[in-house]
Amino acid sequence: MSQEFGMSGEKKGSPADRAAVAERFRRDWGLELPDSVFLFQEFLGSLGPGENEALQDLMVSPAGVMDLFKDADRPARDGIDVRVHGRYYRDPPEFLTFMHGGSDGLHFGLWFDDGRTCRGVASYYNNDGGGVDTRAATPLEAVRSIIERSWRDLDDDPEDPDTPARRTRLGLLRDALTALETGDRTEVGFAYSRAYDDMRLPVDHDRVTTLDGAGALVSGGTALDRPAHNGADEYKFATYMYDLFDDTEALEASVREARRRCAAGDPAEALVLGRDLHWASGGDPSREALATELLVSAYRALDRSGLADIAEVHHRHRSLPQVDVLEPTGR
Repeated sequence: MSQEFGMSGEKKGSPADRAAVAERFRRDWGLELPDSVFLFQEFLGSLGPGENEALQDLMVSPAGVMDLFKDADRPARDGIDVRVHGRYYRDPPEFLTFMHGGSDGLHFGLWFDDGRTCRGVASYYNNDGGGVDTRAATPLEAVRSIIERSWRDLDDDPEDPDTPARRTRLGLLRDALTALETGDRTEVGFAYSRAYDDMRLPVDHDRVTTLDGAGALVSGGTALDRPAHNGADEYKFATYMYDLFDDTEALEASVREARRRCAAGDPAEALVLGRDLHWASGGDPSREALATELLVSAYRALDRSGLADIAEVHHRHRSLPQVDVLEPTGR
């Protein structure tokens, strides 16, 4: 098949904490944590009661990687690989959760698409539709966007008796954040969202279209001559891919072609098809297995061994009933 698609508490984050957490992730995940995640931890440790209440109002809470700031040596429960801590069913291997964002399974992750360093922040609703959003560059930028969306919503409900108090707390939270980052962005509420969140993303020629919406960092040819990231008709592309996955013979042929290309030295098709199958697995063991096979072969060909290992351990643990797998603190 071939087709083209156009268009309050104790402050954390001391140098010792930073070194221990960074070393844990280099050792167990094979990833280099960015400075931005340590700035996020500094921000969390600086908050007073009002700011923390504002975070609760927003239903925002640290998670995943941030749990290791409590104890960098916390092990996973017996029989579970620590690399699946905070890892949701559809999370691509490149995604490393650091924050929950409220309803419908919204969560945020550091995005490691070169297999070593963090390019920015990704987020999506695990329990709802839509793809992976990669607009935010840092954790604090992601929180700032949530603050301003909430401020905009308060503008729409001025008669609610809780609005003045919530607005006061939200303002304190914004002040704490902008003291560290995005302080040059003077817009608030709707004006902020319009300026920074609602713009159409440019076509990214370093990445190739994927079903999850995040794009894949890879060069080389793909069987469908996929356009660059942000350059596809998303509805048309998704319809085609889901139809392909429902056609057993066509899917088998596509997988064979991806294997052939990867063995010949071009892992692009294995990476993008593997990412698509991972995103669209839907509990299907066959899709899960094919996704893992293709992703592991592509990542190893691209010298992204950390991502290959994450793909393998995620496959073993995708049926876990919850994403928190660390032992409780104090054990």
